[in-house]
Order: sequence, then C-alpha cells, then structure tokens
Amino acid sequence: MEYVYAALLLHAAGKEINEENIKAILQAAGVEADDARVKALVAALDGVNIEEVIEKAAMPVAVAAAPAAAPAAAEEAPAAEEEEEEEEEEKEEEALAGLGALFG
Repeated sequence: MEYVYAALLLHAAGKEINEENIKAILQAAGVEADDARVKALVAALDGVNIEEVIEKAAMPVAVAAAPAAAPAAAEEAPAAEEEEEEEEEEKEEEALAGLGALFG
C-alpha cells in the first residue's frame, strides 16, 4: 500500500511518477523498496489519468450520500432511472476493479 501512497504523494506534489522518485519517497519513509513492485507500479500507472480515477472512485460515495440527504426525491424516481444508475455504478466498479489488482 505504501507504494500507492508514494505515487499519490508524487501526483499531489506535481512530480513525475517514476521509479527513482517512488524509491526516494519510500526510503525517506523508512521502507525498503522492492524493485519489482516499484517497476510494476510505474508500468501500471503509465498512461493512467490519476485525477479521473480519483473522481470515479469518489463518485459512488457521493451517489450513496445523495439519497440519504433527500429521501423523498429518491422515492419519486422512476424504476428505469434506477436501473440506469445501477448499470452506471456497475460499469464504474468494473473500471475500478482493474486498478484494485495493481494494489493487491
């Protein structure tokens, strides 16, 4: 998990996510970096829009909070709209499932 945190820290700082930078962060935190895991993480994140992934990961939380804030509006929603929302959530979960394999 510390490898992912290192990548997120680099992203938040606007720094390039590469092997050297991840190793430097891990070393500063007192973690002995595994070269294979660092290389795998950098390769997996190549071409990934981290901001977009973070937005999509946060989306189900926001959707779940909205009905709690307005229960009357949720009761009035037609069944077709609910099915569309469920399908959209399933698609988002499938997209995020691939990312979960990177951090296991």
